[in-house]
Amino acid sequence: MDMSEDEEEASQHLVQATCVFARIIEAYYMKYIHKTPFLNSSHTGNIWVMELLHGNDERFSRMMRMDKRVFYRLCSELQNKYEFEGSKRMSVFEILGMFLHILGHGVVNRLAQERFQHSGETVSRYFTYVLDMVCNLAIEVIQPEDHEFKNTAPQILRDSRYMPHFKDCIGAIDGVHVRASIRPADQIPYIGRKGMPTQNIMAACNFDMQFIFACAGWEGTAHDTRIFLSAIRNPKWNFPKPPSGYPQKEGYLGPYKNNTYHLPDFRRGGGPTGPKEVFNYVHSSLRSVIERTFGVWKKKWKILRDMPNYPFDKQLKIIIATMTFHNYIRRHAESDKHFDKHGNENSTVAYEATVIEKDTQRSS
Repeated sequence: MDMSEDEEEASQHLVQATCVFARIIEAYYMKYIHKTPFLNSSHTGNIWVMELLHGNDERFSRMMRMDKRVFYRLCSELQNKYEFEGSKRMSVFEILGMFLHILGHGVVNRLAQERFQHSGETVSRYFTYVLDMVCNLAIEVIQPEDHEFKNTAPQILRDSRYMPHFKDCIGAIDGVHVRASIRPADQIPYIGRKGMPTQNIMAACNFDMQFIFACAGWEGTAHDTRIFLSAIRNPKWNFPKPPSGYPQKEGYLGPYKNNTYHLPDFRRGGGPTGPKEVFNYVHSSLRSVIERTFGVWKKKWKILRDMPNYPFDKQLKIIIATMTFHNYIRRHAESDKHFDKHGNENSTVAYEATVIEKDTQRSS
């Protein structure tokens, strides 16, 4: 019996629907069931970290920005004090190694996925986990080791240029700009003279190149004086100050104004002349410790050069975390190439001492 036209049309629709449904099933199967594995490298993140730990010392330092002994010590301290722990899929060594690798090399999430063979969600979750923990460690690490400042810094005590006039000096203060990732609608207050969004960070360091105070998060256009006054007037920030016997207004020693100050200017001009310039020269030489400290800090942690697109509060935590690691390495490493290269003035001491001595003889 011949089918009616309606029945034939219905049959064609059924065939078409069946074909479409079959294609949907096939697509689903290929994408979710029979998909090609994505993160399936046999050289996993854990294997890579363990290979580094049991391999060449220099290679480990290059990848993790600290030596093995400091790495083990840091991992142990985080476990004992802050309950740092791994999971079934990631050891504490891999988690900490991934965090250090991201900070040290400015690695974005996708590259971290490939290197450690974990999903983007896993990378992000453990990065935040360690970041919060290290910021808690910062409370202990970014502060003066001697809160009473009873002793003169060895760097001053053994240098005749600074003794006895600077014997009560406890550190140096300066500001530094770090690139910030800000959404376009909010960028204007953060764009300063560099022409890009930055945050202005005020920090103080001692003469061993350790940060003893840090204030991050100010807009790039904020004036250094405004940040400084805010820091010293807010008791909650615990800004390190000279012993209580000194009035606050006498606690900060600046250079003579309207006189040459910066070391390159003195070198171009043939050295200081007169007592005020001699003072400024020595002051600038001593204060250079904060500039060298910033230099080591930025050199070691490449994430500071191009901050990823994290929420701003997370960017602040990254600043604090890298400063924490900076201090931790300085305190516990027997040797570190970045500190060894930039951490002493041996290359300039002879020149500066000669200039000071000659000018002192002329003045006497």
